[in-house]
Amino acid sequence: MNALTGGRSEPIIARMHALHPKLIDLSLGRLEALLGKLGHPERNLPPVVHVAGTNGKGSTCAVLRAVAEAAGRRVHAYTSPHLVRFHERIRLAGHLVSDEALAAALEEVERVNGDTPITVFEITTAVAFLLFSRVPADLLVLEVGLGGRFDATNVVRDPAATAIASISMDHMDFLGNDLASIAFEKAGIIKPGIPCATGAQAPEALSVIAARAAELGAPLLARGAAWEMNASGYRDAQGSIPLPRFGLPGAHQPDNAGIALAALRAWNPTWLTDAACAEGVASARWPARLQRLHGRLAPPAPWELWLDGGHNEGAGRALAETLAGWRDRPLHLVVGMKQGKTVEGFLAPLMPLATTLTAIREVGQHLAMPVEEIIAASGGQAAAGPDLATALPRLLAGAAPGRILVCGSLYLAGEVLKADGTLPD
Repeated sequence: MNALTGGRSEPIIARMHALHPKLIDLSLGRLEALLGKLGHPERNLPPVVHVAGTNGKGSTCAVLRAVAEAAGRRVHAYTSPHLVRFHERIRLAGHLVSDEALAAALEEVERVNGDTPITVFEITTAVAFLLFSRVPADLLVLEVGLGGRFDATNVVRDPAATAIASISMDHMDFLGNDLASIAFEKAGIIKPGIPCATGAQAPEALSVIAARAAELGAPLLARGAAWEMNASGYRDAQGSIPLPRFGLPGAHQPDNAGIALAALRAWNPTWLTDAACAEGVASARWPARLQRLHGRLAPPAPWELWLDGGHNEGAGRALAETLAGWRDRPLHLVVGMKQGKTVEGFLAPLMPLATTLTAIREVGQHLAMPVEEIIAASGGQAAAGPDLATALPRLLAGAAPGRILVCGSLYLAGEVLKADGTLPD
């Protein structure tokens, strides 16, 4: 099997796309029926930390997993989307699912489901739960796919804790046109009496989360009220945890780390030794989140090539906060986005920090936005790439040496990682 392809599981997943006319159709009923036919594997899982949010939920999941593993625990994880191979979505007791195990579970669920209409995400969530129920572990880190209230992962009724990362405007066609509406959907993962950790939120989002938590009697662990993060580390009512270093770069990452620690500490504080927390926070990695590339695309020194999958207004603001500290050398932004995203909102905080701005559209990039649309959204400041293979050599030959940041889409990030020869692990 080529490391950059899906192997035997790939054609099975492709067949599943024909089972439902829509890629996204938020509902729980179809999956609940399928899980019933499978013997309800979702009721035989290790303790679950369920994570929602617009930006930062993947990084929060990475810290949850890294801290638990640093404490010597076996951790399952279910995350999305994948960047290069579907296998990235399912981690069994610390290891990415093998192609053989994934293909066998896909075939089993396909047989049980038959031709019953169901979305790809729903049926692959059933596959993940089936695998998780059969492999022993101490924790399952479960990331919401989209929203929360009607997301397929929300069939898990009794998590050990829930967590909600930063909420921003995104997926408005499914979740609503204002922060309060989007926060209501995200808060749908909160369960009666189960602690919910959250970080820095806009007031209108936090008020919705707080109201839902109060309604369900769920202890709300909000930054500034229940916990805090500063230069020396994490602190809550149980005491302080020194954190000398963060493995994930970015000014926003301490918030995600704090959410993870608050959720774990609320559920099982005995795991959280100072050593395990420091090691886990320092070792956490999450691909395409301010990731420096060292593969085939890496430019000669003193150039640096970076990759980030942020793609909405909140991600643009968070990214800009970090890039403001990169003023020691020129910054060349290379932007490609998915159709339907708010380009102006993403670019607005970034453009004042950029020495040059280039718009690209990669062949194979899912629903890639036309280059002309990105240029128009930039007010004509962006130059046409029109693709990375053309833009990179031109920058290296003609621009002042500095940092190149490719950003704007996780789908673009996947194509860049393929070109770089970097396989997320």
